[in-house]
Amino acid sequence: MNCTRHLTILGSTGSIGVSTLDVVARHADRYRVVALTGQRQDEVLFEQCLRFKPRYAVLLDEAAAARLTVRVAEAGLEVQVLQGAAALDFVAALPEVDTVMAAIVGAAGLNPTLAAARAGKKILLANKETLVMAGRIFMEAVQKSGATLLPIDSEHNAIFQALPAGYKGADWPTSGVSQILLTASGGPFRNTPLAELKHVTPEQACAHPNWAMGKKISVDSATMMNKGLEVIEAHWLFNAPAAAIEVVVHPQSVIHSLVQYVDGSVLAQLGNPDMRTPIAHGLAYPERIDSGVAPLDLLKVATLNFEAPDFIRFPCLALAYQALRVGGTAPAILNAANEVAVAAFLARKISFLEIARLIAEVLAKLPSCTVHTLEDVLQADAAARVAAQAVISPV
Repeated sequence: MNCTRHLTILGSTGSIGVSTLDVVARHADRYRVVALTGQRQDEVLFEQCLRFKPRYAVLLDEAAAARLTVRVAEAGLEVQVLQGAAALDFVAALPEVDTVMAAIVGAAGLNPTLAAARAGKKILLANKETLVMAGRIFMEAVQKSGATLLPIDSEHNAIFQALPAGYKGADWPTSGVSQILLTASGGPFRNTPLAELKHVTPEQACAHPNWAMGKKISVDSATMMNKGLEVIEAHWLFNAPAAAIEVVVHPQSVIHSLVQYVDGSVLAQLGNPDMRTPIAHGLAYPERIDSGVAPLDLLKVATLNFEAPDFIRFPCLALAYQALRVGGTAPAILNAANEVAVAAFLARKISFLEIARLIAEVLAKLPSCTVHTLEDVLQADAAARVAAQAVISPV
């Protein structure tokens, strides 16, 4: 690389953000961190400011931002602390920034990621909700501005690597690709007797067997909603119809996804389950850099298993396919209802099995509408949250 890349990391205090900074620290000569953002973890963000000395630090929480402002001043750091959602959009579109890691979990990541797209940035997309909620709007913004979009979810990054060189979504199906195979670990409850799922605790749901993730994503993995959202994401990223996107349960999480071609070939991307691999790929693309991840030892892995997903055990996956086929605002409704349901489960207000029931009830209550503008998406999101809360706490 001949020049330094200037980064904004949206969601630097989360697991993806922390892993991104780990890769960046290994290549200090190649990357300069301009802005870091978090929700309310001011202690974590302060430590990141000490180490990486960004120009801006953003927190959504007002009290946390006030605390960080004091800490930064006391430490003599030349870091400007900003607060609020508008500040996220601001640092995502900074003229001096060329690369944006979009790693804010949930719907909160939509607007700043869209701001980065409209500003023509190189976007490393780890926020799947942006495409789930507003796929058409986001992809149009990327195309109009000339932004570069690189998927960071391990599955979509694997697909990107296995697709033909220079593949563009409009090429489907003339590119010779016949199917996309998204792998899923199956989460912690792949073999749990169905009768025992009603007793699942938040602690059990967050104990993923292979990946280290935040609580919300861990619960999504346990319900397989995470994989359902990835199916919708794959549809927008690769212009693939729902019928051409298949989920395959692969407990070892070594093969991160596969692409099948019309000639019978199947290309797969393999590696140890560590998000630093796709992060490094996105940061350096089209080059390759050290990610800090240990090489894959196939002799140690020895065996790779595959099985079909159980839609009875994982009804959230079926609901995601349903929302994709319906289209319009249905995926945004699905996502919003899921966010409310997962938060309620983590707060012990509903049971694990009630997550899918709540989502299904909200989807049945709210009609899907055609998406013309971002406001259509935001209205559907808000309506779904109200409807979901009403299911949890009926008047």
